[in-house]
This record gives sequence, C-alpha cells and structure tokens, in this order.
Amino acid sequence: VTVRYRTTAPAPGAPSALRWQEPAHTSGGRHPFLYTQCQPIHARSLAPLPDTPSVRMRVTAELDVPAALRGLMAAEHRGREVAGDRAVERYQAPLPIPAYLLALAVGDLASQELSPRSRVWAEPALLAAAARELAGVEAMLAAAERLLGPYAWGRFDLLLAPPWFPYGGMENPGLVFLSPTLLAGDGSEAQVVLHELVHAWTGNLVTCASAEHLWLNEGFTVLLERRLLATLAGEEAAALHAALGWRDLARTLTDLRARPELSRLRLHLDGVHPEEAASVVPYEKGCLFLGALAAAAGWPAFEGLLREHLARFRLRAVRTEDFLALVEERLPGLLARVGAAAWIDEPGLPASAAPPASPSLSALERLGAGVPDEAEAATMSALAWRLYLEALPLPCPRCDEIEARLAARPGGLEGGSLEVLLAWLTVAAASDHPGAPAAIERALARTGRARHLKPLYLALCRRPATRALAADCYRRHKGAYHPIARAVVEPLLRAHAVSISDVNPLRLGRR
Repeated sequence: VTVRYRTTAPAPGAPSALRWQEPAHTSGGRHPFLYTQCQPIHARSLAPLPDTPSVRMRVTAELDVPAALRGLMAAEHRGREVAGDRAVERYQAPLPIPAYLLALAVGDLASQELSPRSRVWAEPALLAAAARELAGVEAMLAAAERLLGPYAWGRFDLLLAPPWFPYGGMENPGLVFLSPTLLAGDGSEAQVVLHELVHAWTGNLVTCASAEHLWLNEGFTVLLERRLLATLAGEEAAALHAALGWRDLARTLTDLRARPELSRLRLHLDGVHPEEAASVVPYEKGCLFLGALAAAAGWPAFEGLLREHLARFRLRAVRTEDFLALVEERLPGLLARVGAAAWIDEPGLPASAAPPASPSLSALERLGAGVPDEAEAATMSALAWRLYLEALPLPCPRCDEIEARLAARPGGLEGGSLEVLLAWLTVAAASDHPGAPAAIERALARTGRARHLKPLYLALCRRPATRALAADCYRRHKGAYHPIARAVVEPLLRAHAVSISDVNPLRLGRR
C-alpha cells in the first residue's frame, strides 16, 4: 500500500512535529530553518503512521530542499544531487526506529569533523564555537562503548538547532539535536551530550513500550550518564549532578501533591496527553530505583543484568513488567529486598531513598548562605554554583557580593553557563536586586528551552511591578517559541493574570 499525503502549510495550527523558524529567529538571519520534534506523540502530525514506541519502522527518505541549504536527517546519508536551485538529499535509517525518533532539519548549515565517526552541524556563525565545545565527543563514545557495547547507529553526528529548540537535547539516532544554549564556553553543559549518547542504547535500541513506562528509557539513561560522568570528569562531578537531580525531584514531588499518581514510575495515562504527565520523575526516581538495585546486588551483578537487558530486548519495546521479570529471573529476591513495589507503583519516594553525599556536597553545606571567598569561588564548577545558588534563602541580603564572585568567572556573569545565570537570576529577582528584570529580559532573548522559560517568566510574574515586562517579552518572542514551550509558559502567565493575545496550537490535558 502506498499512501500519498500532505501536511498543512506553515501557519498557526501546522503540524506540532514541524517547527518553521523564520530567518529573524536564526543565528544568521538570512534563511529560514525547519526542524522536527516528534517525541512523545507528535509524529502523527507529520506522517500517517503508528505513533507509538511499541512499533518500529524502516525509514528511507528524499528531502527536496533549496540548493543553498542543507537537508539533514537522523539516518545514514546516501547522497546529494543538485539540479539548478534545488537539491535532493537521500537518507536511510540503518535500523528500524519508533516514530518518536523520526527527525529531520533544513537550514543554512555547515559541518566540522570531531572524530572519524562524528561531526557537528551548525549555522556558520556558531560552528567554530560548537566544535570547540564538543571536541570531547569521541572520548564519550569510547567510554560508553566500554560500558554498554558497540555503538549501533553508524555515525554520532550532532546538530545545533536554533536557540528556540524546546529541549537541551533530543536523542535522534545518528543526528542528536542540541540547543545552542549548551555552548557555555567551558564544556560545563557537556553532560547533556552524554545523556543523549547513552540513549543510543537505553531508549533507541531498547525502547519503552509507551509513555507509561518512560522510566525504563530515562532512569537507565540518567544512571548510566552519571556512571560515565564519574569516569570522564570524576566522582565529585557525578555526585554534584546527582544532587541537582535530587533537588529537582524534591521540587517536582511537591508540585505533584495534587496529582500523586503522576509521581509513580509505572503510569496509567489513559486519556492523558504524555506532555501533561512529563516531569523529572521517570528520570530521577527511575535512576534512584535502579541505583538501589545496583547497590543491593553489587555493581558487577547489576552490570550483568544491564547487558542482558540490552541483549534480550534489543530493537524491542519493553514494559515495566518485562524488566521486573528479567530481574527476578537473573537475581531472584532482589526486587523484594529493595521494596520494588513501592518504587514502581506508589507515589513519592520510599523511606529508604537517600540523597547523594560527597566531600564537595559537604563543603557546599558548610558554606550555606555565606559567600565564597575569591579563591573558593574560582574553584567552583558550574554544577557547584547551581547547587549553591539554588539553596540560598530568599530574599538574599548579600546579592552584591555574590554577583561580584559570579562576574569574576570566565565569561563573566552572562557570558558563561546559562544554567548558572538562570540560578542567579532567580535569586536576584526574588531579592529585588537592581538590574535583575533587565538581565531576565536579555536571557529570554537567548533561549526557548521550556525548562529555562518557566523560572524566568515565573520570576517576572511573581512581582506585580514586572508582570508587564513578562507580557512584553512573551509578545516579542512567542512567534519563535515551539508549541511545547508555549504550553509550559502560557498557563503560568494566565495564572498570574498576565494577558496573552492568542492560543497555543498545542492543547494538552485530558480528552
């Protein structure tokens, strides 16, 4: 059967999987940029297909694009033919994929090799910076292969999407999409690349059967990401990363008090859009559960279980029940020892869950609400700064001193890690620090990531004096935002009586 079809034109109400970025919303400002985001269930708006991760498809494609632009796809490149002002790019995926991993992009793109099996694609103005920031990709690949076995997707290429891409990264096989907000200048956001790389095994090769079992994709990936981070950057870096995850999870569990069913690992989403249920729970609670299994069994035994999981369910869709059956088969009694039923099907965290501990975390606890001296501040990593800033009591009476320490970091206050800047802006705004609203306005001109937009707009909305600025920023940037990001921001603005003039084409909620 051959099905011929068209999507709707780029306009309000266009397919949610397709994002048509106007030239003004790109780095070069001369050409438009098209990219896709199919996770979790947006592929159905792009093509008539079974939009569930439980079904895999063999994919071939021809992209007919302007010859001045490049058409990329998360698949193996099979050639480019130019005829006049048009070009045809041919692709074939090396392995069958679930619909949510269907991905393509078209734009004014150039590339630079990072290793024999990896290159970075970016708009020309960002290419050199991207290549410097991502130079360690081959070391990541080698470390991942030592832990997880051979990489199965041919190349591990990276695409720097426009700054309005709604996520930090997306694990599209063979062509990972990244936000340019990761270009911190010091490699401090490289763990996002590590996370997307691990998905090449846990998610892309072994895939959860539906969003109800998403923790199998994300919990494994976070656990292994931190295992690799410890190998590449040291145990203290992994502990700091875990502490940030613990804090995010604690905040999320508080936010979910009215809907505790969404804090379980095994979800029941009949009639619920997966975007509505999205949170850090599958990532962090899933990681903690798997960490409890590894601690109780010992890492060598757990690593054997991991390799069996990857081998047995390769190119298959897996449910929570399948994984639990494998654990009981390979390590009888382990599930009962860790209280797996409470982890899987009860809301919140079991009493046995404990936060991470390390010398670096102890030093941050001792610092508390104090201000690090110049020598101490100079040695603090971006992860340490985020943990320190997020733990400060609000309002903070010593903002001037903290701002001076941050300004002395490489790149200055606004030129380094955007994650550190966001943590600082939350403190500054809550403390009525002069210049905070203007700095938030500048930050909102740099990012469209949903997890960035929420705290920035919230900081403006919490104070009546800056709500008009929130409305103004939203009016200026809403045309660049992805519908996924707008679905995060718009309810927040409405809840604070900030007027917005139109409706997000992506409607979430119960049917």
